[in-house]
Amino acid sequence: MAALRCAHALRRLSSIQCSRRSPRTVRGLASIKPPSSLFAPLDTFPERHIGPDDAEVSKMLSALGYESMDAFVGATVPPKIRVPAASVDNTSIPAVSESQLHARARELGGQNKLFKSYIGMGYHSAVVPPVILRNVMENPAWYTPYTPYQPEIAQGRLESLINFQTMVMSLTSMDIANASMLDEATAAAEGMVMAFVSASSKKKTFLVDSGVSPQTLAVLHTRAKGFGINVVTGNVFALLEDETLRSGICGVLIQYPDVNGTIKDFTSLSKKVHSLGGLVICATDLLALTKLKPPGEWGADVVVGNSARFGVPAGYGGPHAAFFAVTDRLKRKMPGRLIGRSRDTQGKPAYRLSLQTREQHIRREKATSNICTSQALLANMAAMYAVYHGPVGLLRIADKVHKFTQVFKTSVEAMGYKSENQVFFDTVTLDVSGTAVGNAHNVHAAAEAAGINLRHIDESHIGVTFDESVSPADLVALLDVFASGAKVSTVSLSDLAEPKTSAIPESLQRTSEYLSHPVFNKHHSETEMLRYIHHLASKDLGLVHAMIPLGSCTMKLNSTSSMIPLTWPEFSNVHPFVPYDQVKGYRTIIKELEDDLCRITGFAAASLQPNSGAAGEYAGLSVIKAYHESRGEGQREVCLIPLSAHGTNPASAAMAGLKVVAVKVHSDGNLDLEDLKTKAEKHKDQLAAFMITYPSTFGVFEAGVQAACKIIHDNGGQVYLDGANLNAQIGLTNPATCGGDVCHMNLHKTFAIPHGGGGPGVGPICVAEHLAPFLPSHPAMPEKGELSIDAVSAAPFGSASINVISWAYIKMLGGQGLVDSSKIALLNANYMASRLAPHYTLRYKNENGRVAHELLIDLAEFDKAAGLKVTDFAKRLQDYGFHPPTCSWPIATCMLIEPTESETLEELDRFCDAMIQIRHEAEDIITGKQPKDNNLLKNAPHPVSVMTLSDSEWNRPYSRQTAAYPLPWLHEKKFWPTVSRIDDAYGDLNLICDCPSVEEMTS
Repeated sequence: MAALRCAHALRRLSSIQCSRRSPRTVRGLASIKPPSSLFAPLDTFPERHIGPDDAEVSKMLSALGYESMDAFVGATVPPKIRVPAASVDNTSIPAVSESQLHARARELGGQNKLFKSYIGMGYHSAVVPPVILRNVMENPAWYTPYTPYQPEIAQGRLESLINFQTMVMSLTSMDIANASMLDEATAAAEGMVMAFVSASSKKKTFLVDSGVSPQTLAVLHTRAKGFGINVVTGNVFALLEDETLRSGICGVLIQYPDVNGTIKDFTSLSKKVHSLGGLVICATDLLALTKLKPPGEWGADVVVGNSARFGVPAGYGGPHAAFFAVTDRLKRKMPGRLIGRSRDTQGKPAYRLSLQTREQHIRREKATSNICTSQALLANMAAMYAVYHGPVGLLRIADKVHKFTQVFKTSVEAMGYKSENQVFFDTVTLDVSGTAVGNAHNVHAAAEAAGINLRHIDESHIGVTFDESVSPADLVALLDVFASGAKVSTVSLSDLAEPKTSAIPESLQRTSEYLSHPVFNKHHSETEMLRYIHHLASKDLGLVHAMIPLGSCTMKLNSTSSMIPLTWPEFSNVHPFVPYDQVKGYRTIIKELEDDLCRITGFAAASLQPNSGAAGEYAGLSVIKAYHESRGEGQREVCLIPLSAHGTNPASAAMAGLKVVAVKVHSDGNLDLEDLKTKAEKHKDQLAAFMITYPSTFGVFEAGVQAACKIIHDNGGQVYLDGANLNAQIGLTNPATCGGDVCHMNLHKTFAIPHGGGGPGVGPICVAEHLAPFLPSHPAMPEKGELSIDAVSAAPFGSASINVISWAYIKMLGGQGLVDSSKIALLNANYMASRLAPHYTLRYKNENGRVAHELLIDLAEFDKAAGLKVTDFAKRLQDYGFHPPTCSWPIATCMLIEPTESETLEELDRFCDAMIQIRHEAEDIITGKQPKDNNLLKNAPHPVSVMTLSDSEWNRPYSRQTAAYPLPWLHEKKFWPTVSRIDDAYGDLNLICDCPSVEEMTS
C-alpha cells in the first residue's frame, strides 16, 4: 500500500508539473532578434532584464486590443507630453553588453588609486568578514526584499535588525535604538530637531562643539535653516557659560571621541545642559565604546554615529548604516524605523515594525522627520559583524587599533613631532610645524608619494586615524614617511614596543558588560555563522522567490551583472575625502550617471548627494527656497501639495521651512485644477512650490499636468515633480516636458539599486538650468558655488558606491532598452488590470481605459459585504507565496499593484490567478459558505505551526489542503510564512525593541 501511495503521489506531482508547464514550451531567447553580425556580443542585457519575450508581448497587446506597442503607448501616455523618440535612444545612450560593461568598470576602477587612508573623520577601511560579504552583501536573498511591512514573511531580517538595535543599545548603554539612519551627519541633524521639538520649538539655540566633524556641521546648517534653529559652534564648555545663550539653548552636540581624537569627560556638561532644559546629543564610535565609558552612563539623551566600522566597506562615502539611540522618555519622538517584539495569533513571539504613528506617512506635514528609507542591508551587515566577533572579538580588535595608535604616537613624538591630544582611542592630531619637515603640505606630499593619505587640517596640523585594516607593515610604512620628513632613521618592526598602559584615563574606561545576549556569543565559527545567516534568510520572501508587486516601489530585477563591480576593492575601499585626483574612475562614473539622468529627465544639472528619495525631496525643495531667496523673494514659503501625495512630500516641505497647503483631488483621481488655481492665486505672493507625483499616486497619467504646472509658474512658484514613478516615463515623456523645474529620482526603484530589505536608497535630484547654481555643496568638494545650499548628507556624493549599480544598469540597457523597459512596465500593468478588472473594482484609469505602470484596486465592497479588510487579502496572498501589493495607500481601502518590466507573463498570470482565487474565497464568505469570523482570509497566513496543529486543535471550517495549497503550482513551489498573523496593537502597547532574554527564549 505504501508503494501504491508513493506512486500515486508521484503521478500527481508529475501531472501538476506538466499542467504548469504545458502553456509554455519555449520562451525568451527563442523569440529575440538574432545578433546583427557574427562579431556582435551575445550577452546583451535587455532580454535578460525585460521579462516578457516578443511572443508574450504580442499576446498581452492582443488581450488589450492593440496591434502594436505604439498604439498601446499612444492610448496610455497623453500625446501633449510625449517626447521625440530620439531624446533617449541608443545614439544618446549606447548599449554595452554585460562583459563589455565589466571591462569598462575594470578600466575605470583602475583609475581610482587605492592609497592607504588614515583620514578618519568617521570613515574607516573596514574589514568585511568573507562569510558576511558573500552571504549577506552579495546574496540576493538579503538584498532583494522590501521594507518589512509584511512581518510574517520578513522574520529573518527583522531578527537581524533586532540584533542591530540590541548591539547599539548595549554598546551605548541607551534605553532604545532604531533600526538605522541614513548617515551620521543626518542622524545628528535629526537629534538637533528632536531637541528643538522637545523644547516645544521655543528655544532655538543649538550648540555644536568645535570637535564635531565638519561634514556633520554642514548638514546641521542646512537642516537648521528650515526650522529657524540658530547653530552656534565653539568650545561647548565655554558657550554654556555665555549668559546671552543660556536661556535659549535647546540642545548640545558633542563628539566622543572628537574629530581630532580627543576624549573628554562630558558628565558635568550633561548635568548643566539638563539644568537648562536641553538635550545632550552625542556622536560616537561603536568600536571605541568597547573601551570607553558609554554615553548612556554619563548622561547623553541621544547617541548617534556610523556603524560602518563594523564590516561595511567605505565605498567612497556609503551607503552606511548610522545608528540612533535615545533614553526611554524620548522613544515616541525618535525618527526612523523601529523593530519591536510582539506575538502572533498563536501567542508565539514575532517581530514587526513598531510605533509607525511616529512616521511621515501618518503625520505628514506635522512630522519633523521625513525619513522613509533606512539602511537595513548595511545595518544587517554591521549586526552580523558583531554576532560573528562577539564582545571578546570586538575588544581584541579595539585593543589592537588603540595600541597601534599608541605605538605610532610614541614613535613620531620621538622623531620630534608634537601630539595635540594625549587622551585618545584611534586618532592623533600632530603639530608638524616645529620639525624639519616644516609644514603639513610637505608631510602630505611625502605620504602621497608612499601611497598614503592623511587628514588635511591646516598648514601646521595633520590627523592620523587607525583602523582594523592596518597591518604591521602598514604601520612601519607610515612611520617611515614621518621619519623621512623629520630626517631621522627609518624604523623596523623590531624597533616598536607594545604599550603597557592605555591612553584612556581610568575614569573614562568602560567597566560595564556589553553584548551579553547569546546571539553575540555563539556564532563565532564560520560554519555556525554561515548557518545562522542562511537560517534567517530562509524566513524572508524576496525577488528570489516571486514578484513583489508593491505599487510606487518598482521592485524590478537587481541584476547580478550590475552588482558585481560594487564589491571590487577599486570601488569599495575608497575613503570619501581622498583627493580628487585619486578618484578619476569614480568621477567619470558620477559624471556619466549625472549626464544620463539629465538626458532622461530633460533637465540641465544633477546632484547625487541625497541618499534617499525623501532626502532628494528635501534637497530639491531647499534648492527652490534658496532660488527664491536669491531673488529677494524669501517670503515665498507656501507649498501646494495634492491630498493624494506620499507622506514624505508634506514632511519634506515642512522640514525645508515651507507651509503646506493641500490641494483637492477629483473622484476620478485627477488633480482638481480649479482648486489648484484658486489656491495658487490666493497665495501668489507667498507661493514657493507645488509638489506633484507623475504619473499620479493613483496610477494614471493625468492629461492636465502641463496646465497645472503653468498655473504655478504664472503665480511665481516652482514645480517639484516627485520622480518616484519615473519608471513609467523614460523616453516617452519626462519631468521637464511635463512642466517641472526639479525632480528627484529613486535609483533604488527606476534604476535597479536593490531595496536591501529596507535600504539603502539613493535620491538624486535633477534641476532646470536656473536652479543649477543652488545644488548642494560639501566641505570635501574642492569648489563650492557661491549660491549652493549646504550639504544634505555626510559624503559629497552620498552613497557613492551603489551609484555604480545604476550607472551599469543604464549603460547595459542603453537608450532603447530603457525606453522598452518603460513600455513593458506599462504593458504589464495594463495586462494585469485587464485580468483583474472582472473580479475587482479597478479604481482609476484614463479616458481610454488605461492605467500607467501600476493599478489601484478597491476592496471596500468586501468590508461591507463580509467584513474583510485590505489586510485580510494581503495576509492571504502570503499563503500563495506572494508579497502583497502596497496596502491601504494612497486610499485606505485599496491595493496598489506594480509589476515592473522584469516579470514574465507566466509570473503575471500566476499572481493574477492567486488574486482571482482569493476573490472566489471571499465570495464564499459573502454567500455564507464560510463564517465571517473564521475563514481562509481572516485566519491567514497559515504557517507550518498552524498546519501541524492536531486534529482536535484544527477548529477551522476548511481543510489544511485548502489553506496551504489552494492552487496546484503551490505543491511544487511554496514559500511558507514563519509566523501566523502578528498582533500590531499588542506590539505597540508592550514596546520591546531588543533581543529576548535567555529566560524568555527558554520559556
